[in-house]
Amino acid sequence: MAGKLFLIPTIISDHQQGVIPQQVREALPGIKHFLAEDVRTARRYLSSLKVYPSMEELNFETLNKETPSASLPPLMKPLADGLNMGVISESGCPGVADPGALAVAYAHEHGFQVVPLVGPSSILLALMASGLNGQQFAFHGYLPIESKEASKKIQELERESKLKNQTQIFIETPYRNNSVFTHLIKNLHPNTRLTVALDITGQQEVITTKPVMVWRSNPAEWPKAPAVFLFLA
Repeated sequence: MAGKLFLIPTIISDHQQGVIPQQVREALPGIKHFLAEDVRTARRYLSSLKVYPSMEELNFETLNKETPSASLPPLMKPLADGLNMGVISESGCPGVADPGALAVAYAHEHGFQVVPLVGPSSILLALMASGLNGQQFAFHGYLPIESKEASKKIQELERESKLKNQTQIFIETPYRNNSVFTHLIKNLHPNTRLTVALDITGQQEVITTKPVMVWRSNPAEWPKAPAVFLFLA
């Protein structure tokens, strides 16, 4: 019998293990083989859940954006051997803006069962709390880094948002929060509603939606914490 590929959600803010459902804790003891973006982080996370008598019994391999497709067969071999495997993201749910999608695609191609476990997703939590359109939305990953290209992309997404009544969602690295926020309030129409969702589930959590004209009148300075930005024209 073939093994199953479990998608293991992780915390999205430090020291918030309480957001991990009991279902995840119950599934983990049956999994000894893991693929992770960063093995050290994955070990620390699993250790914090206190579901294994010893971390020494676990096997970890790295799966990140640099992993070539040719490396997948040996990485996924435990499944063919009848052993369950787990995919662990650096933050939140594997396979969503995450290289874990490579393992999931491989599993489907080779007939292995994929089991997604419920856990925190900053993208979905931000959308839930934004008050923007939750029936028509799109996730775009990261904005371009270069200023001119970022402005062009923001304006393009705003036109699409207005045309389709579509909430536009993207994420950013903590050190670029203020730069991206500045691009947004500079380039978006004054009446477009903009949500900033910062450090979701964490101690610094802020989720605020305002028209761009209001943000401009009282611009914020954001701390270096994981952020999700959403807007609706």
